[in-house]
Amino acid sequence: MQETVLLSLPLSQLQTLIIDAVNACLDVRQTSHHPQPDPDRWLDLTALCNYHPDQPSKQTVYQWVNSGLIPVHKGGKKLRFLKSEIDTWLKQGKKLTNSDIEAKTDGYLSTKKPRY
Repeated sequence: MQETVLLSLPLSQLQTLIIDAVNACLDVRQTSHHPQPDPDRWLDLTALCNYHPDQPSKQTVYQWVNSGLIPVHKGGKKLRFLKSEIDTWLKQGKKLTNSDIEAKTDGYLSTKKPRY
């Protein structure tokens, strides 16, 4: 059986109590619906293969490492990948649009001196 407690509070204190309770509920709701972003973490080879959108094989990742295509940190014989560096590397692989290519070409040509 629950106990019922009746209090006699001035209206201003009751309003403050209700506002504090509602704000506390809203704070809990916001943190549960918007989790904090993952802190930067290290990935091993298997975790990288699972994290990468294409889920490449380990052999493919070894080829990327040997070619210097992917950012990697070596510790002895182990390969370690920093998640933030992998995210940046993946974003750099974006295919350029025709207007992007034209803008890069114009910028390059405007800095070069003509040869005669």
